[in-house]
Amino acid sequence: MQRLAGKVVLVTGAGNGIGRACALRAGAEGAAVYALDRDEEALQSLLAELRETGAEAAGGACDISAEDAVRSSVAACVEELGAVDALVNMAGVLRFEDTQQMTLAQWQTIIDVNLTGTMLLTREVLPHLMESSGSIVNAASTAALSGLPCGAAYAASKGGVLAFTRSIAVEYAKRGVRANCVCPGDIKTGMVDGLQFPKTMDYSLMPRISSLCGPMGPEVVAGVVMMLISADGAHINGEDIRVDGGTLS
Repeated sequence: MQRLAGKVVLVTGAGNGIGRACALRAGAEGAAVYALDRDEEALQSLLAELRETGAEAAGGACDISAEDAVRSSVAACVEELGAVDALVNMAGVLRFEDTQQMTLAQWQTIIDVNLTGTMLLTREVLPHLMESSGSIVNAASTAALSGLPCGAAYAASKGGVLAFTRSIAVEYAKRGVRANCVCPGDIKTGMVDGLQFPKTMDYSLMPRISSLCGPMGPEVVAGVVMMLISADGAHINGEDIRVDGGTLS
């Protein structure tokens, strides 16, 4: 299926997890992919894999919480690939902390990457998306919709992403740009595998964030993202779609 033939898709967090799955799926559906990640080694591995499949691919290392880095990365995407037709904001960090012991620096790191980074990419890409009548998909989370024990900073950042996305959807709808969120839950990625929990964590609360059928891989989220940025999602705007195996049902 070549739903994205002739399109340029910019993907953040593309080196690993859901971002990587989105980049690979976009390439498989005919898009030219511009990939961003702060992990240079993972990024180069992705670009090599994309090119091996015949996809046009470029990208660079980027800390999405850094304004100048974001601005130069978007400019490089347009210079190298000629346009931006879709922005897929999947970069993020997840940490669990007992809220009363959380430092301001820990809080700020999560907000800076998950929420401010999403805003910076969106702001820089919007002029190009208005030219191409393009689309944005941001990574929210089931944590934006339901309480996450020992995850207050992450939940706050993703709740912010959700509200931000709805505002962009309304503000730019008449200018040809759509903006939506996916809300993944219980997705098996490297970020989740490496999690550490505080000693005060009450593990009896874990079913609140567990799917009814067990965790699945990031490709299940990538499929939804591709639908949203393709013509199949043409009348979907300001929406949040849970991909959580029934966790919040």
